Amino acid sequence: MSDYFLPPGGGYRKLKAYQIAEAICDLTSLFVKKYVPRNSRTCDQMEQAARSGKQNVDSPTSKETEIKLTNVAKASLEELVLDCEDYLRQHSLAKWEAEHPRIQALRAYLKSERFLANPMEYANRYSAEEFCNAMITLISQCKYLLRRLIAKQQEQFINEGGIREKMYKVRTEYRAHPKK
Repeated sequence: MSDYFLPPGGGYRKLKAYQIAEAICDLTSLFVKKYVPRNSRTCDQMEQAARSGKQNVDSPTSKETEIKLTNVAKASLEELVLDCEDYLRQHSLAKWEAEHPRIQALRAYLKSERFLANPMEYANRYSAEEFCNAMITLISQCKYLLRRLIAKQQEQFINEGGIREKMYKVRTEYRAHPKK
């Protein structure tokens, strides 16, 4: 009989999605300091969306809650993409499309271990246009990983059940074979 129904926690920091979300949070903080007026509602919105994108990639007790929070992280990052696109449009800057000459190199760099080791390496050199396009690209990568994570969480729920099922199983096993 297994006496344990709570999963071990804390492993989320090793997830690539979390690491990228953390980089997005740090980069967003720098972006708003450099390019968005401090008293602007947009400044707060962008920082909160980035923070939510990071904070909600977690491993709570309930698989149901875990799935919901991971989806909140993804939705928050989608909101941040819209803020970056708004910034580009409102400042007459270009949003780089897939065929833009710099986009392939940017994608490769943002997927690299070098970037994850030091996401701020080039950030101070970015123009507002480069910054927004880098953020949009990075967020797209993170959202892809979050969608995969949600699919894995759903599969785990289907295969293993939720916490209530596990608690019930442990309790009924204990009743059938009480410890003396």
